[in-house]
Amino acid sequence: MNTATIFIIALGLSMDALAVSMASGFAIVRLRFGYAVRIALFFGAFQALMPFLGWLAGISFSTFVKTIDHWIAFGLLAIIGGKMIYESFVIDAAEKESSEHSLITLLLLAVATSIDALAVGLTYACLKVAIVRPVIITGITTFVISLIGVFVGSRFGKHFENKIELVGGIILVGIGVKILIEHLITK
Repeated sequence: MNTATIFIIALGLSMDALAVSMASGFAIVRLRFGYAVRIALFFGAFQALMPFLGWLAGISFSTFVKTIDHWIAFGLLAIIGGKMIYESFVIDAAEKESSEHSLITLLLLAVATSIDALAVGLTYACLKVAIVRPVIITGITTFVISLIGVFVGSRFGKHFENKIELVGGIILVGIGVKILIEHLITK
């Protein structure tokens, strides 16, 4: 898998973190740079960790699913992307708090926004992708996107939050279709 595809997947995965970052920024009256960096670090670290954990789980049984790995990759990305598209229409106002998140809340948000990355890590294992590059690209991409998201959210978050989630879902579904088509054409 080439770097451009990995980067596009990382962008798609980071949309959950971006939406939550924007919501966090929107909710903070006086945003501090240190708090924005903390949000970005949590989201970036978990978006990097989860694909690695998914990849570890996937390599242990990828030889059993070699003949259907492209269907698994397509299915996982379609489900994740579909979920994000659905959520773009029903983002819960309860996700928006009126003050800075506690460390526990931030940890829970980071885990919740990176669950999708766990499934993508499984996909990487099925496709026999070396995991170091995707982990680094995903972590850095999510960090940068989240940092920007907090600041954009503090200014415009209410207007774009749902649209960002929708774009991320469409990107992941598109990558899943691309993987499936490439595999079916080469067989």
